[in-house]
Amino acid sequence: MPIKESTDSVAKPLLEAIITYSAADSIIPDFENQKMYMYKNAVINYQNIELKADYIMLDLVSKEVYAEGLPDSTGTIVGTPVFKEGDEEFESKTMRYNFETQKGFITDVKTTQGDGFVHSDLTKKISKDEFILEKGKYTTCDAEHPHFYLRMTKAKVISNKKIITGPAYMVLEDFPIYFPMIPFGYFPNSTTYTSGILIPTYGEEQTRGFFLREGGYYWAASDHFDLALRGDIYSKGSWATKLHSNYKVRYKFSGSLDFSYNLNKYSEQPLPDARTTRGFSLAWSHSQDSKANPNRTFSASVNLSTSSFDKENTYMNNATSVQTYLQTQKSSSISYTKKFENSPFNMSVNLRHSQNSRDTTISLSLPELTFNMSKINPFKVKNRIGPVRWYEKISFSYSGNIKNSISNVKEKDFLKQSLIKDWQNGWQHSIPISLPSFNLLKYINLSPSFNYSERWYTSYINKRYDPNSTYVSPRTDHVMIDTIYSFRRNYNYSYSISTSTNIYGMYTMRNPNSRIKAIRHKITPSASFSYTPDFGQKKFGFWGSYIDGSGKVNYYNHFENGVFGSAGMGESGAISFNLNNNLEAKVLEVSDSIASKDEKPKYKKVKIIDISANTSYNMIADSFKLSPIGISARTTIKGISVNMGANLNPYMVNSAGRVIDEYVWSHKNGLNKLGRLTNANMSFGMNFDSKKEKPAAETDKNKSPEEKTVKSDEPEYVVFNMPWSFRFDYSFYYNKTYVYNSTTKIAKPTTTINQSLNFGGKLSLTDKWQLDMNTNFDVQAMKFSFTTVNVSRTLHCWTMSFNFVPFGDRKSYSFNLSASSAILRDLKVSKQSSWRDN
Repeated sequence: MPIKESTDSVAKPLLEAIITYSAADSIIPDFENQKMYMYKNAVINYQNIELKADYIMLDLVSKEVYAEGLPDSTGTIVGTPVFKEGDEEFESKTMRYNFETQKGFITDVKTTQGDGFVHSDLTKKISKDEFILEKGKYTTCDAEHPHFYLRMTKAKVISNKKIITGPAYMVLEDFPIYFPMIPFGYFPNSTTYTSGILIPTYGEEQTRGFFLREGGYYWAASDHFDLALRGDIYSKGSWATKLHSNYKVRYKFSGSLDFSYNLNKYSEQPLPDARTTRGFSLAWSHSQDSKANPNRTFSASVNLSTSSFDKENTYMNNATSVQTYLQTQKSSSISYTKKFENSPFNMSVNLRHSQNSRDTTISLSLPELTFNMSKINPFKVKNRIGPVRWYEKISFSYSGNIKNSISNVKEKDFLKQSLIKDWQNGWQHSIPISLPSFNLLKYINLSPSFNYSERWYTSYINKRYDPNSTYVSPRTDHVMIDTIYSFRRNYNYSYSISTSTNIYGMYTMRNPNSRIKAIRHKITPSASFSYTPDFGQKKFGFWGSYIDGSGKVNYYNHFENGVFGSAGMGESGAISFNLNNNLEAKVLEVSDSIASKDEKPKYKKVKIIDISANTSYNMIADSFKLSPIGISARTTIKGISVNMGANLNPYMVNSAGRVIDEYVWSHKNGLNKLGRLTNANMSFGMNFDSKKEKPAAETDKNKSPEEKTVKSDEPEYVVFNMPWSFRFDYSFYYNKTYVYNSTTKIAKPTTTINQSLNFGGKLSLTDKWQLDMNTNFDVQAMKFSFTTVNVSRTLHCWTMSFNFVPFGDRKSYSFNLSASSAILRDLKVSKQSSWRDN
């Protein structure tokens, strides 16, 4: 029932708002002393304050409330006070609180402050948001009896802002550690992110000396973005600076930016091994919310760095660092796309980058613009009467691509490249036209088409032979190359017709009890004929020639350096063949449950093997008309996916190792008639894991009611379960070439075989222990390559990890035992051996 203040116009109201209260057991009023006694699940609400307890005494004269728990039938105190004011909530043993002064005394209190918890034997609430306590505990462990805490002799807590403590020391598993004792402490506990100093980690390396890493400043700029500036410094002169920022605008876009620059010094001058390396890394990720604009998008995924940066600044202490070290290829893309509403047109602008850390080369497209028109039928009648005419099926599309790029340039030479002379640029147009398809002999589909491509360039080249010119080795051809900067176009077109059909075969099992009901064989033959004119003819002007010192005529393409290439030389009339074989079985599904008589059996399709072969034959070519035959196969054996491939050359090789225009099947016997095996590959992988236990509900689902009610007399045991997984991948590559010996004038076949095994596994010894291992074994070299072993242990409020690289140039280890909470990340024990000290 509510209690209202006096209506006397002179008297001051008892309280500024109405107090409401309730209790599950009883409410006993004392009108003479203006007190109220509430028992069992009592609740008092005043403004934004709520107090719950099994016993509450409300004194309206002093405007105080007292609360505590009551013993249950076993004598255990239950229903202890729970006080909530706004977002602040805590539990205590007893509590006395004054509504007017907002002060009070609390015993055995536990409250949440930010990411941590504060326990106190005696606490005085001195204002709405401030507490003073004695013999307090600060911890990030959420257990009722914390595994560790900082014992505060006295402290002041300002809710959602900070905790300031006097002399304090660490207590671990109830064992006090008096040294080192801190004279005072400061813990921020703001519910919102704030700016502040980032404390560095410390350590030592033999090559770079003592270090402080990841120290700096964090700036909480606004609700839309933040900024962190960190740095590393080493006693022997190395240093690094790092910048990180996150940004987000709800329903529009979000992203992050990372930039790092480092300088590493090795050894000291004037020692011969003294050197200094510099490197940088840039990572930018940007994504647009799908709700922002359905017709216009902008995204970015930039991963750019010098080749030395990842190799010299990887600590090998987690899976991400290992993956960064093993990565040899990086790529970036910044993309803007726009769809023109109610039209077939769309466009995109891209900036692309790729780099190889092995040979330190960079390729860059800046920019690359694409304009597309989706397929349209220009002759289609909108309000047609009658059947569709053949010409209405004619369709065409358009694709235009403007590109400015540079390829395979060394990192050190990239900034030296000339934008005009070294960069390649051009504009390519492509117009494919699809003509009406038709059926031949009812089952064979024929589809004719015509394709036209044109390229625009701002430069082309001319070559000439000059016997008086000299070149630096290895060039000794005396050929002068002149670049003419002028607009030139080149084009090519081709005609093609393709056909395909399907042939089916079925074999039904004669045994009615066989799980395999039938096997189906599907053959898909396809062929296409394409004709391309000889664009090397003089009338087109795409190719030129010069006569060298021996009188030989050499042909070259005026646009051989073009970013989109050029029309080829020679007339082509090629027939391409492809034959695909698919074998699959119809197999009865086996269920654990007993099927009823009326239930129909269920079958599933199981793929047995896919085999395909392809080649082409150029009818117009003077020689070597038949292309190499490519064969590929894919199958699954006991859940193992196996992939195979091979290339067969149909022509013979002479004693000098040169391919001659004589077919293999005219000289060989048996399977060798198919062609010379030039290369082959095979790969497969297997995954093993422990069986997941079925829930008890599923286990009992198939039991009869009698089985469910009967209890076993056998003793029950704890189920010992260690989830695990293991995988391995095998790859095989075969390549055969011919090496010419100038002394014997004979070429000997040389075979290259590469085999590798990749192993990886995880093992959970318990719910808390985790073991990971990854390695690679080179079968040819008979040795292991990069190997990592990671062990981790969750200790409730602590985490232990051990990372180990047992051998190789990255041989190292790191051990870390630290508090799980980020606010106490510097409370740790670390030991490591850097790969730099090998």
